[in-house]
Amino acid sequence: MDILNKCCDVYQKLRYKYYQILTGLKLLILNKNHGRRNLFIKPILFSYRNIKLGSYVFIRDHGRIEAVVNYKGEKFNPLITFEDKVAIEQNVHITCANSVYISKNTAIAANVTITDIDHPYTDINLPPEQQDIVVGEVFIGEDCKIYNNVVILPNTRLGKHTVVGANSVVLGNNYPDFCVLVGTPAKVVKRYCFKRKAWLTTDKKGDFLDNDKKKDII
Repeated sequence: MDILNKCCDVYQKLRYKYYQILTGLKLLILNKNHGRRNLFIKPILFSYRNIKLGSYVFIRDHGRIEAVVNYKGEKFNPLITFEDKVAIEQNVHITCANSVYISKNTAIAANVTITDIDHPYTDINLPPEQQDIVVGEVFIGEDCKIYNNVVILPNTRLGKHTVVGANSVVLGNNYPDFCVLVGTPAKVVKRYCFKRKAWLTTDKKGDFLDNDKKKDII
């Protein structure tokens, strides 16, 4: 059993090294000024020309990282940015026609969707997929953790050290630093209080519920 485990470890290391070299070669061929030691494993689609990378960016198997440069004849200039040490698990789907920015040390779990694109349904004579898209932007602050199956929609701005609970749908709003979001649609349920050095429960607006000691908290 120990030998089998060692063989699996060696295989995994060799596999990672192979894809790290392959990723580096692709970036070198494109002559992009990216960081170093980035690793993308078997992406379904990866729009290298519209991506800006820091160092040590890790994207696991079957990621679809897609820049939309043309839709129904309308041209776009998208940029997807991954800062240093962004870690993304398998089957993540990112689509961008303007700007998706993911800050350093942010970790994204499996099956997450992030998009700055909306398909409107205003014209009832056309299916939503055939109407012109509406484009916004997405910003995710540093040190965030986004759990499995989350959907992040256009014009969302997450503050730093934000945690988004599994299966949440995050609408296009600004969310503060050091908070926990859960639900569909996602709402703030906790924020970190620096006065008390503790995570405290909030209402849906993100205000602390401890009204008796509100002055101390603020």
